[in-house]
Amino acid sequence: MNELSGNTPVPGADAFGHLGRSTQQIRSELGVEPVSVAAIREPAVYALEREKIFKRTWLKVATEWEIPEKGDYKVKEMPVADASVLIVRGKDGKVRAFHNVCTHRGNKVVPTSGFETFGKSRANVLSCRFHGWVFSTDGSLRSVPMEDGFGKLDKACLGLREIACDIWEGFVFINFADKPEQSLAEFLGDFGKLFAGYPYAEATSAFRYATVLECNWKVALYAFSEGYHVPTIHAGSLPGFRGIEHSDFKLIGPHASSTIYGLGMESAESTAQFAGVLHADAEHGPRPDLLPPGINPMRRPDFQFELPNIFPNFLIHLAAGCGYPGIAYFTHQFWPLAHGRTLWEGVNYFRPARNAAERVAQLHTNAIHRNAWLEDTGTMEDTFTGIRSGAIDDMFLMDQEFLIRHAARTLDTQLAR
Repeated sequence: MNELSGNTPVPGADAFGHLGRSTQQIRSELGVEPVSVAAIREPAVYALEREKIFKRTWLKVATEWEIPEKGDYKVKEMPVADASVLIVRGKDGKVRAFHNVCTHRGNKVVPTSGFETFGKSRANVLSCRFHGWVFSTDGSLRSVPMEDGFGKLDKACLGLREIACDIWEGFVFINFADKPEQSLAEFLGDFGKLFAGYPYAEATSAFRYATVLECNWKVALYAFSEGYHVPTIHAGSLPGFRGIEHSDFKLIGPHASSTIYGLGMESAESTAQFAGVLHADAEHGPRPDLLPPGINPMRRPDFQFELPNIFPNFLIHLAAGCGYPGIAYFTHQFWPLAHGRTLWEGVNYFRPARNAAERVAQLHTNAIHRNAWLEDTGTMEDTFTGIRSGAIDDMFLMDQEFLIRHAARTLDTQLAR
């Protein structure tokens, strides 16, 4: 492991020095006034969000390591766009996205169960179970049973309907617009450059959680976007917590992030033992040298994680320092199902364990996160009930809640287009 003093900037960090902002700069740029809750409370706003945001913005829907081999596919149900999306790796190795809709009569080509379905095509083709139309994994229509019975049929025009698809650092994004206003690289801008280079794809051991919450999607997004709640909500899962520092705020177009430094906490004896297993070598120990140069550029030893927020609904908690395994991070995503219903998805990613001890240690770390997430999600339905009651019209936000302020302003800007 590279030993860094915490006082010397990492080479290359200066390229992103213009992105970091102090608390005073954030207050000056985003303001300190209360933020209206109308965008959460009003069903009419949700209708606009569907059309102006979720049907026009790049959305993360998969990872490359979920579909690593030719013919592998994932189907993502997306009620917010009235869509079932098929993400498939073709015979040529390219990842493409299509509407999971047979061009004959509109049946789903791949039957689904729940919000996500995984599978592997046979011989790189997919067959609709209704009438047996066969499509290649590149989307083209391969064969039609009883083709002579059609008076007119141009198979060249009847392939699966493709959805714009691109990849950043192994994360697969789609855009429902016929002609996206920006490429994915343009949409991510400096954000994509700042957070590039981390070995995301090496953390292929995933612990996945999901639940449907009776709340507006922004209530869920905002609950995971700040650290102000940690000493209270997480008093049970994080005993002995001694506080955090939010700093190095970054506003990058519609996206935002900040660095979380921790004053530490008193770990239970079992937690300390399992942490010792994971931190025993360079394979799973803290690896601050793996962070992108612009993240924790001074390599402070109390770095906990970076909190990138990719507009509109994707959060990454990027950790590689004190208290966390080296190649490890977790993500949250918030999918609207209706004005007052949200699918929350949380995933813990680890580099695969090499033995039973490391596996058990990862399970323990994952359980700590899971318990904290249960505490987080336990607040959201109550928050939405309170906002819908009309008892409050505004949110009064402090500095550690700047991601909420930025997301609310970005949302207003997008809806006003």
